Amino acid sequence: MRQPYQVLVFPYRKINKEYQFCIFFREDLKVWQGIAGGVDDNESIIIAAKREAFEEANIKKTAAFIKLESSTKISVIDVVGEFLWGKDTYLITEFAFGVDAQNEKIKLSFEHLEYKWTNYDDAIKLLNWDSNKTALWELNERLKRRDMNESTISNINNTI
Repeated sequence: MRQPYQVLVFPYRKINKEYQFCIFFREDLKVWQGIAGGVDDNESIIIAAKREAFEEANIKKTAAFIKLESSTKISVIDVVGEFLWGKDTYLITEFAFGVDAQNEKIKLSFEHLEYKWTNYDDAIKLLNWDSNKTALWELNERLKRRDMNESTISNINNTI
């Protein structure tokens, strides 16, 4: 049995000072998306994100995950096809994460036909769902701001 939650994970890496994001082409729905999956009973949201990233892309559970603020509600019918949690549970919450996959070798599960590393602008054009686009936007902004902060700290340290 699973809990009424969903996780969404976007792997990222930095190549020549530019971030790339890994997106996945889902076999059954024929759409581009992040890694997505359910939260099993007795699992926390972050453990589910780590498990799904490992199962769908072979990303180590020890990789650095970023919890995003992005979340959305998805109809229970669209996710599991039935009122799995009773007649009064119409929507489940999807929680989003980024994961540093700089040193990871992506290996697809049966759920996806292909994956691609791409820049933010190209990924946004390919993603199907608004929730994926919002989560990727947030991840991209967080990474850019983190880089700006690190650069500022480095510059301050160099002038002292």
